[in-house]
Amino acid sequence: PAMGARSCTTAALSLAICAALLSLSSAFAPMTLRIPATQSLARSKACFAKGPGSRPNFAGFAFPGATAPVRGARSALGLKMADEGMIRRLQSTKDQFDDMTNSLSDPELAANTAELLRVTKKRASIEPLVTAFTEWQAASNELQGATDMFQEAGDDQEMREMAREEMKALEDQISALEEDLKVLMLPKDPMDEKNVMLEIRAGTGGDEANIWAADLVDVYTRYAKSQGWEASMVEESDSTKIIQVKGDSVYSKLKYEAGVHRVQRVPATETQGRVHTSTATVAIMPEVDAVMVVIDPKDITLQTARSSGAGGQNVNKVESAIDLFHIPSGIRVFCQQGRSQLQNKELAFQLLRAKLYDLQLEAQRKELYDQRKEQVGTGSRSEKIRTYNWKDGRCSDHRLNKNFPLQSFLGGDVETIIQECIFKDQQAKLAALSQENY
Repeated sequence: PAMGARSCTTAALSLAICAALLSLSSAFAPMTLRIPATQSLARSKACFAKGPGSRPNFAGFAFPGATAPVRGARSALGLKMADEGMIRRLQSTKDQFDDMTNSLSDPELAANTAELLRVTKKRASIEPLVTAFTEWQAASNELQGATDMFQEAGDDQEMREMAREEMKALEDQISALEEDLKVLMLPKDPMDEKNVMLEIRAGTGGDEANIWAADLVDVYTRYAKSQGWEASMVEESDSTKIIQVKGDSVYSKLKYEAGVHRVQRVPATETQGRVHTSTATVAIMPEVDAVMVVIDPKDITLQTARSSGAGGQNVNKVESAIDLFHIPSGIRVFCQQGRSQLQNKELAFQLLRAKLYDLQLEAQRKELYDQRKEQVGTGSRSEKIRTYNWKDGRCSDHRLNKNFPLQSFLGGDVETIIQECIFKDQQAKLAALSQENY
């Protein structure tokens, strides 16, 4: 009887254990080990080779519903989890871009010229960002597909190697796109899209300084032409030249040219071959509308005069020139480039608003100088940004600590230097942004 009782007890205990094991098995069914057919029995045994009490080695096996880590691989998101906020902002920008694209076919928008222009400009400004984000999404999805192919290849070494090469190429592409996205998401200067008034004023050096100022006018005129911009002379005297430059994102590039330009050369008027040092000051003033800069009519005096120079009988007989004086600032503007008094008046007020706005910016630059002195210059008129040495044939940019070929600059190749300045400015902003996030 004792033996029978023990047998019944053992049987009952065995049934209870079996029931518990079945229950656990069903609860953890998704984690059941699946050994692909390509894996050998020896490899399966190696999983438990260390014997009881040791952790089994499941390396190389696949678990349904789980993604095994692959050395050097990235997740489908590509960006770190900390950057999920950035991904949401990018997706929001993409949605906004798609909405604006769809709205372009709206007849009501087409009938409203001002609104259509605003939407078109806004869409164009975010298009590079959306394009980069779309490419990043596609590359991330392709990387996930390559990762899956690597995991499913099993012992097929040729397939695994192909997947590994594709993953490496996609990782490099995604890294490059992420760097582009970070730069494209940097805060933009609201004035970058504006046209500018480019003022070149002769500094120290007498007649040679006037000649140097005229040389800079030729350089920037050639550069504007190479960029597809329209450049026209607004005001001209022996010591001062003001050019109106119109085009796509003019201020975003020319703003890096503001400052003192120093030249070291033998002047054409020098008889003994001595090297003279002369300077010219370049001011870049974004054009602003009447809303941004309000001019009180009581603060100005306006007079008309007859234009001088070539232009026919109308120019000499009709008082088409405008002499505008702003009393509080002491700024005087004289315009005679237009063929009518109305054109010159509009141009004079445009130039006056640009000068007044530049005064405001100059005051702000002085206040922020200490904060951004590590960036690409301050944009101040008094800052010496470049030296041009005729003897050595070099153009030295003091902000970049780098030399450029002088003849290339004189031929209108300013883009190379400006792109270097833009890159350094972007790197400084990214470093500041990283410190803020940290």
